[in-house]
Amino acid sequence: MSRPRLLTTAAVLVAASLALAGCASESTGAPDDASATAASDQGTWPRTITHEKGSTEITAKPENIVSTSITLTGSLLAIDAPVTATATTTPSDITDDDGYFSQWASVAKERDVAELYPNLEFDEEAVLAAAPDLIVVSASGADSTVDEYDALSEIAPTIVLDYGDESWQDLATALGTATGHESDAKKVIANFDEHVADVAKEITVPEGDANAIVWNGTENTTAFAKPGGPHAELLDALGFTVQGADNDLDTSEQSRNDFAFLSIEDVTSALTGSTVFVISGGDSTTEDLESTSVLRTAPALESGNVVALGPDSFRIDYYSAEEIVDIVEKEFA
Repeated sequence: MSRPRLLTTAAVLVAASLALAGCASESTGAPDDASATAASDQGTWPRTITHEKGSTEITAKPENIVSTSITLTGSLLAIDAPVTATATTTPSDITDDDGYFSQWASVAKERDVAELYPNLEFDEEAVLAAAPDLIVVSASGADSTVDEYDALSEIAPTIVLDYGDESWQDLATALGTATGHESDAKKVIANFDEHVADVAKEITVPEGDANAIVWNGTENTTAFAKPGGPHAELLDALGFTVQGADNDLDTSEQSRNDFAFLSIEDVTSALTGSTVFVISGGDSTTEDLESTSVLRTAPALESGNVVALGPDSFRIDYYSAEEIVDIVEKEFA
């Protein structure tokens, strides 16, 4: 069985907002509480959602959602929320030709999700023209438009979520509450957790701990996934024990809950796992890592136990999480 998750910030904030809106029960008030879900499924509106920038009243169940965060768009699609337009990014090896993330591009196109604006270049006029009844914004990351929160709030109710601090399940739960798709969120999470539990029973996990890293070569910092972050939680649920790097080695100016960033000099001492998972990388990335002379004595590199999780694995949503689980199953079954 997959290990239980504690209520995280997003879940707690949403639970509190449901209580304020009169939609939650008088028990725990968590978004997945049965009575809260029942009330929401009955269409209890308006409701007040508390989020990273305060609180927002949503007067009716949204039917035209705009996402300025391409990362959060995947979670909206997963819970079948009516997202009609999303910001897109510059086409690359993690997107299709139009800048939609590869893991859910086909789903977005099937549902006629339009491009809000390209290259993550914020366009207020495009948001206004889309006439949304809910705008979803990320608190951090390259796709964040949090600095435009006040302007966006003048257009439509706007909520801000921090995908760097929450698992995709917690984000899906929060978005389910904000959009009236709680049941869809609960269903997709339950199905995913069942899949993870099944795979965990079928695979053989190597002895020793694991590291999960984003390898950018010797001239750039290497990101180490932190225990408790989205990548570590997913791999832990599959039976691995992910070790991070010492916080004192983190070179980033702003501490993050998901990754620490290390210079190549410190990677040599931190890469101690018997298994190394390479996030946001394929065969060419692992080959470059394995050919780096200063790292050849790292346990996983000596044994050849280095596993690429694919180019879509950095931003975890339902779709990329499924891809990661499938890769782990193939490698360790």
